[in-house]
Amino acid sequence: KWQLLLGRGSSSYSQLLAATCLTKLVSRTNNPLPLEQRVDIRNYVLNYLATRPKLATFVTQALIQLYARITKLGWFDCQKDEYVFRNVINDVTRFLQVRFLLQNCCISGVPADTSHPLTKHRKIASSFRDSSLFDIFTLSCSLLKQASGKNLNLNDESQHGLLMQLLKLTHNCLNFDFIGTSTDESSDDLCTVQIPTSWRSAFLDSSTLQLFFDLYHSIPPSFSPLVLSCLVQIASVRRSLFNNAERAKFLSHLVDGVKRILENPQSLSDPNNYHEFCRLLARLKSNYQLGELVKVENYPEVIRLIANFTVTSLQHWEFAPNSVHYLLSLWQRLAASVPYVKATEPHMLETYTPEVTKAYITSRLESVHIILRDGLEDPLEDTGLVQQQLDQLSTIGRCEYEKTCALLVQLFDQAAQSYQELLQSASASPMDLAVQEGRLTWLVYIIGAVIGGRVSFASTDEQDAMDGELVCRVLQLMNLTDSRLAQAGNEKLELAMLSFFEQFRKIYIGDQVQKSSKVRAWPAQQLEQLEQLQFQVFLAKHITNLKYWGRCEPITSKTLQLSVRKLVKLSAVQFMLNNHTSEHFSFLGINNQSNLTDMRCRTTFYTALGRLLMVDLGEDEDQYEQFMLPLTAAFETVAQMFSTNSFNEQEAKRTLVGLVRDLRGIAFAFNAKSSFMMLFEWIYPSYMPILQRAIELWYHDPACTTPVLKLMAELFSPPKSPFLFSPKSIFSSLNPIFWNRILTLGEVPKDQVYALKLKGISICFSMLKAALSGSYVNFGVFRLYGDDALDNALQTFIKLLLSIPHSDLLDYPKLSQSYYSLLEVLTQDHMNFIASLEPHVIMYILSSISEGLTALDTMVCTGCCSCLDHIVTYLFKQLSRSTKKRSTPLAQESDRFLHIMQQHPEMIQQMLSTVLNIIIFEDCRNQWSMSRPLLGLILLNEKYFSDLRNSIVNSQPPEKQQAMHLCFENLMEGIERNLLTKNRDRFTQNLSAFRREVNDSMKNSSYGVNSNDMMS
Repeated sequence: KWQLLLGRGSSSYSQLLAATCLTKLVSRTNNPLPLEQRVDIRNYVLNYLATRPKLATFVTQALIQLYARITKLGWFDCQKDEYVFRNVINDVTRFLQVRFLLQNCCISGVPADTSHPLTKHRKIASSFRDSSLFDIFTLSCSLLKQASGKNLNLNDESQHGLLMQLLKLTHNCLNFDFIGTSTDESSDDLCTVQIPTSWRSAFLDSSTLQLFFDLYHSIPPSFSPLVLSCLVQIASVRRSLFNNAERAKFLSHLVDGVKRILENPQSLSDPNNYHEFCRLLARLKSNYQLGELVKVENYPEVIRLIANFTVTSLQHWEFAPNSVHYLLSLWQRLAASVPYVKATEPHMLETYTPEVTKAYITSRLESVHIILRDGLEDPLEDTGLVQQQLDQLSTIGRCEYEKTCALLVQLFDQAAQSYQELLQSASASPMDLAVQEGRLTWLVYIIGAVIGGRVSFASTDEQDAMDGELVCRVLQLMNLTDSRLAQAGNEKLELAMLSFFEQFRKIYIGDQVQKSSKVRAWPAQQLEQLEQLQFQVFLAKHITNLKYWGRCEPITSKTLQLSVRKLVKLSAVQFMLNNHTSEHFSFLGINNQSNLTDMRCRTTFYTALGRLLMVDLGEDEDQYEQFMLPLTAAFETVAQMFSTNSFNEQEAKRTLVGLVRDLRGIAFAFNAKSSFMMLFEWIYPSYMPILQRAIELWYHDPACTTPVLKLMAELFSPPKSPFLFSPKSIFSSLNPIFWNRILTLGEVPKDQVYALKLKGISICFSMLKAALSGSYVNFGVFRLYGDDALDNALQTFIKLLLSIPHSDLLDYPKLSQSYYSLLEVLTQDHMNFIASLEPHVIMYILSSISEGLTALDTMVCTGCCSCLDHIVTYLFKQLSRSTKKRSTPLAQESDRFLHIMQQHPEMIQQMLSTVLNIIIFEDCRNQWSMSRPLLGLILLNEKYFSDLRNSIVNSQPPEKQQAMHLCFENLMEGIERNLLTKNRDRFTQNLSAFRREVNDSMKNSSYGVNSNDMMS
């Protein structure tokens, strides 16, 4: 009926609906269309396109996708020993323009079809590459040659569209995923095009390369980006396609073409052309060595033109800023190759890299005034882009470092002098100050980058002295800006300082730095000892930033990341360890203007302090008590508030949230048994009631509950050494109040359900999992002494679980990971508890495992396999016991669990089908994990497995059925009817061989069992 609607429908939208529905029909895996019917639809679509040239564009595109889907999914289908869907070129010879559209769609693919295994798509693509792709590429190049020799009327819509589709077809041929790597487009500058060896003749023929350079110069600029994209791909052809002489000849033609474009740069004023040309230049070095480039005949002239082009591009910083990356990438690779060049020809980079470095630095400085004047977007706010460019400049600037250093010293001195004069002037305008601060920000970033670039080059004492000159200037600027922080400060300049310190630390201060790596020639008046300067300057910057920038999280977090272990010996650090209060660090105080979520930096701060304390703490309880005094006072303050009927709720919230964030940072740092036990015994039992009271009051406010729950989870996360906690302290402290109160929230809006409910539940699951798997206590102690704390915690877990819809368990990654990891522990050690649950709860858990087996997250899928293995093993053992004559009957919960499973065998059977389907048909990334439950599933469902095996065998072509039957026979060869480790390991080995044999058997099969058929 959809075909009828397509034939009779006059509306474009009815035609689109018909084409879309036909596409879904031919794509379905459950009850697929017969081969004859798919051939009829294919022929009908081709005739429809040929006879109706004026269809709406979106209808034509939908029909082309339908044709491509039929062709792709039927690529291996045979009829009378003929592959009926492979004759793509002959099928579409009746209409030229649609022909290119059809071939484009076949090459570039259709929208993702996830109903078929990835391995099948890859096999189809490989066969298409080997049988048809080169013919299509050859045809497209020959037609482009004809087009370049004619005077096409590109104002004619049909001719314009024809040429556009022809260029897209050629580009898609070159952009084909030849080896199935699915390269990430974000890293395309590192991509090599893996052209098959059978294409070699096309690239040895210089006319192929020349064709695209001629097209670039002869067709309008609107087509040029596609031509340049083709050239980018051609320039990236794998090196091994040529021998040395052929590669040199190919490179010579490529460089000549680039030279011709640079000599006539008019078309590069178009941003798209400019971008693609920058990509082409970058490929010159990513795919060829500097030693090969310098041997090209026109190299001196070309490198001069490229340098001029780069300098001009950098000076016009506002034009296509995203393309600059490729130019800097080219020069970075050129500069990095200089020490390794063995060719005798001059590379001339000592002449041109300083020009590029100067152009970048001066253009960034000149941009500051224009950006502030016109209110443009500041590049400094895109820290990722700035850091990327600085990483590239760090290598470029280190080539001819003397010139780079001299330029930076000159520009820095000018900017610093102007800035100081403005500060001393009473009439200085805010705009002038902002301009100078912006220029200094860029200079500090760049100085940090070039110092960090030292790691890429063999450094000399002279270059270390140059580093010293630069560092002294930045430190002088830091002293000046720090002295003004009480009145004003510039956040971007402070972030640049921190970036500089990070680079300086890595090169000259870090624990791994060799003793010989010193900044040797600093002026004596700036320091007495290098070590003293290093540590004191770092510490002074730490304290200053924490004091004045405590409310600015980017600065605070970056400052705390700069901590150096050696600082602990300084007296100022000891002052910090004994005086970490809001009096000295404002961000530790109560600020009613900020959000509760703005206190995250406190955790980082106390992690750093905790690590410094741990250096000399050992088992010194007096030193620990001294360190905890400010936190003890904070707890006492909160306790006093809670003891009254009326208190300032906002102040109490902020005090408590800040306190638990501080404690979590300390818990992070205390990873030794002695220190961790001091912390735990300090909190429990004295202050645990305060945390529970906070949960009781504010359970509906995740900004309060989440930090408390995360602290509890951190306290119960098992560190390296097991701790002997009181059994009661573990489970009675797991916030049963929150667990029960969260169930009273009722209906929560879908867009808030994670923040208000699921996030807290996820942390509770993690907490319970940590308590159960931490080896804290023998769980039999609870029953022995009549303690119900463990049972209460497990029962509350079930209540929380049943409050979550199945779909949410997999929709939220953190929730799914915490739930399945907890379930794995429960099925491993507490199957008696699982077996005692109500039938609907057991079915809920089994359904969640069944859904998790097909999850995209490998950790979730592996966890589900482990859970299923434990359940199946438990079932098998109980069944084995029930069939034997024993004096002791089965436990009541075991007997009940067996009865439930016997009443609902379809659940276990479904999971057997799912696991087998994944192993046979999918790209199984955790085959070992899948194999462990599979043996138990087979032994529990032998008849169902036999029927499933027969279904798979009968679905194969007659000539393949014997081989498939033999695969299944080999799978169970030597397997006994038990789940002993030795038997399991043998089955795992058999399964690996089984999967290989099945894949080999199905490689040339035109059809096979349907995954949905297996699971129905």
